[in-house]
Formats: sequence, C-alpha cells, structure tokens
Amino acid sequence: MKCLFLDANLLFTAAHNPSGKAALVLELGTLGHWRMVTSTLAVEEASRNLTSKFPSAVSRLEILLRDMTVLPSVSGRDCPIDLPAKDRPIFLTALRYGATHLLTDVYTGFQRSPYFCGI
Repeated sequence: MKCLFLDANLLFTAAHNPSGKAALVLELGTLGHWRMVTSTLAVEEASRNLTSKFPSAVSRLEILLRDMTVLPSVSGRDCPIDLPAKDRPIFLTALRYGATHLLTDVYTGFQRSPYFCGI
C-alpha cells in the first residue's frame, strides 16, 4: 500500500481549505486508498501557522490528524539530496519510516527527490 508523508504545508492547507486538493488527498486516505503519515515537526509547524493565520482551523487539523500516524521527527546533516537545512528533517523522516511519497506544496529542493509529489 502507498504511504504518503504529508508535510506541514499540506496539513495547513487541508485544515484551512476543506474543499481543496490537499483536503481531498486526506479524505481519500481516510477511505483506505493509502496510508498517511506525518511528523511531529510538521504538525507543530502547521499548528503554529494555523494559530497565527486561521485560528478557527486548528480544530480541523486535530480532526485530520486522527486518521494518520504522527512519527517522531528525524534530524541529521547526512541527507541523500541537497536540501536547505529547514527541509531536511521532513525528508529524512519520510525516508526513515519508508514513505513511498512525500507530498508538499514546496517545490524548491524536494523536486530532486524520487519521493517528491507536489500538489
């Protein structure tokens, strides 16, 4: 089964725009089309940004997280692709836990990865 790693931007977008593409990806995951995972770092970032920009969407994020596995974030300097330091923990966590796809709306850097799938 496909395992989608969802970064903070995807979580943020799905929570504040429930009729958008990101929310559809999560809805299809809850229906069993794929397994969904994210990291503690991604959840913290999405929650922090929602709190400052769309506070009413924080509760939706909490609901969305019920249908996915939140993994401990991985850090380190050794990264198989050249990424900005702030993006490495996301990529390394997805890689460490065997995600088949990393979904994000940040194209810089990640597009060099075989795991990249932007929406």
